[in-house]
Amino acid sequence: MFEALAPRTQENNAPAPWEHDPKPRLNVAAWLPARAQERPYQRALIHPEGRNQLGKRTYSHLTYGQLDALCDAYATGLTEQGVRQGMRVLMLVSQGMELIALTFALFKIGAVPVMIDPGMGRKPFLACVEDSKPEAMIGIPRAFAAKRLFGKSFKTIKIPVITQGRWWAGAHALSDVANFDAAPFQCADTAADDLAAILFTSGSTGIPKGVHYTHGIFDGQVRAIGEMYGIKPGEIEVPAFPLFSLFSIALGMTVVIPDMDPTKPAEVNPANIVEAILDHGATTAFGSPAVWNRVGPYCVQNKIELPTLERILTAGAPINPFLLEQFGKILRPGVSLHTPYGATESLPVATISSQEILEETQEKTKRGEGLCVGHPVNHMRVEIIGIDDDAIATWGDADKLPAGEVGEICVSGRVTTRAYDNKPEHNRRSKIPDPERGEDAFWHRMGDVGYLDDQGRLWYCGRKKHRVETGEQRMFSIKCEAVFNVHPDIFRSALVGIGARGSQRPVIIIEVEPGRPKPSKRDVLELAQSNPTTAAIKDVLYHPGFPVDRRHNAKIHREELAEWAATQL
Repeated sequence: MFEALAPRTQENNAPAPWEHDPKPRLNVAAWLPARAQERPYQRALIHPEGRNQLGKRTYSHLTYGQLDALCDAYATGLTEQGVRQGMRVLMLVSQGMELIALTFALFKIGAVPVMIDPGMGRKPFLACVEDSKPEAMIGIPRAFAAKRLFGKSFKTIKIPVITQGRWWAGAHALSDVANFDAAPFQCADTAADDLAAILFTSGSTGIPKGVHYTHGIFDGQVRAIGEMYGIKPGEIEVPAFPLFSLFSIALGMTVVIPDMDPTKPAEVNPANIVEAILDHGATTAFGSPAVWNRVGPYCVQNKIELPTLERILTAGAPINPFLLEQFGKILRPGVSLHTPYGATESLPVATISSQEILEETQEKTKRGEGLCVGHPVNHMRVEIIGIDDDAIATWGDADKLPAGEVGEICVSGRVTTRAYDNKPEHNRRSKIPDPERGEDAFWHRMGDVGYLDDQGRLWYCGRKKHRVETGEQRMFSIKCEAVFNVHPDIFRSALVGIGARGSQRPVIIIEVEPGRPKPSKRDVLELAQSNPTTAAIKDVLYHPGFPVDRRHNAKIHREELAEWAATQL
């Protein structure tokens, strides 16, 4: 089994294949058989089960050799059912071993998994299914219940596979599909530019959109993450976001799946995350700020340290500097939280450590100068252009801004996606061709505003859609909110504008720190007047709990808050 699949990849820090080959052949699934060949008996996936009589957590696991064999069995069986290279396969599978094994199996076939977050809400979820036109579907029983109830959205599906049980009429049981008697499955001969998957955005500032991921982009992300954080094969990771496990497996890590509902990170039991880290001596942990907002206070209150961790990665939304200070008491000296900046359309773009934030940038953030997200990563270009809501025909037409000026963040590099799925107008507004750099060169407009400082570091100031324009001043969410977030009784704040852009009335909305008294409007307005960035704010509202995105439970839905504020004023 293990001797037939030789590595088709290079070392993590080696150049990507397309950097020396104009038409490279590349299948991102090749990372798995390569790792299985070099470390067949290392545990690849560890899954929590029940507890023994002493209350101790029990686990099951797959080694790299077993995981690769399982992927081959799935790939062979799915091929026998008619799944083929280029076919779109809707994936509605729970977090765990099956999600990882099936995703790699589809990559091996050269099929295209379609990943839609069912937590985004019924209407947008069904719209995404219908828009992506999958021909096959692999799902849990609840997914097939949705297929029966809303058949119109699933009408293109011809090959249904259910992951649990055999009772659903018309669906193939995954346990029957898997073919363990077949020879090792050879990865499809795909190109770096071939479509590998469609991943949907969270839709936190608009409709969710399917993003085209190629094999080359996935491969570039694996290399970038390994290079950025010095991750080595054999390390152990606890990911609180399921899809990150795909990168971890490619990097040769042991992935410990925590006991949590990944669709509700803000409700995670912090004891389960800590247990997974300490039970296995994890060196890395990944999760949204919502997860660490639970884990950090829990560890401090219970005097728990996490001595094996060499890094924590967090993404999805800005993280409070106070939380970074908390983790200074939990982690070994010299160990940092790292916040990679990016989006579904381009990730990673930049990264910064908690050490750099606490020692160099946090005071500027508190003064309303934005949030530093660090230096751009290798192979990424970052430019700032004038804020413009219209499409830009070519890069030569863009208004490039000098260091220090706030504008729209644009990026270009090997992990930048080229297109949205079936969204030509969004492509036109989000992508800028750059023919001077080459026929295929382009820039992606992040939809974020920020600036580059004189050290080349990128500062994030908020979403472009969340800017408030009064007619006399242009105000940015992250810059303004930081002025208020220093108050010990304020958990977080949100800047919104009431009225038409150009004559908006700025309002600051406050969510009080749990267990703390509500700060008076007078105190909040004194903070506003203390800084020219926020001096125009005259209205303060209090909200019991901000609406946030479903994926990370951390991105504030300011559009919804703006509608609410209009009714309050």
